[in-house]
Amino acid sequence: MAHSQGDRTAGRVQEVSGHPRSRICLLKGCEQPFLPPHPLSRYCSADCEAAARRWQRCRANRHYRASPHGKERRREQARRYRATIRVQRAANKAPLEGCEGYPYCPTGKNFCCHRPGCYEHFPRTARSPRQKFCSLACRKALRRVLLRERRWRRKLSRHGLARCQRDDFW
Repeated sequence: MAHSQGDRTAGRVQEVSGHPRSRICLLKGCEQPFLPPHPLSRYCSADCEAAARRWQRCRANRHYRASPHGKERRREQARRYRATIRVQRAANKAPLEGCEGYPYCPTGKNFCCHRPGCYEHFPRTARSPRQKFCSLACRKALRRVLLRERRWRRKLSRHGLARCQRDDFW
């Protein structure tokens, strides 16, 4: 009997042998299926990784700007900007184009979603004071990735290949 006629387990053996299945890109807005080069790959391309890094930096900057030291630095930056504008107006030059900094919520009560690439803001309510995601889809997407990574690390730790690392989101 030929291989293609009766051997139905050939495809299953390949899946179990360690070849990763296709998965969905974690970045909100992309969500394309891709074949990961590494078991811990979250994004389909270098562009999506760069967008996720930009999102991470934006969140970190927003967190820093909320701290007392960050507020002081922002005040100094605004002071320098106003001085530059005064000098330009005195010299009858056009003011600088564009704006500085990152967008923020003026009320201070809106929170940004924890899914990479999601810039949605949402208010926390008394019913859910520890809410981290703007929607169920965002929460499920990140949870799916973190659970998969946790299973992979647990599998490696059983074999003595790596230590399990604590997940920061859960």
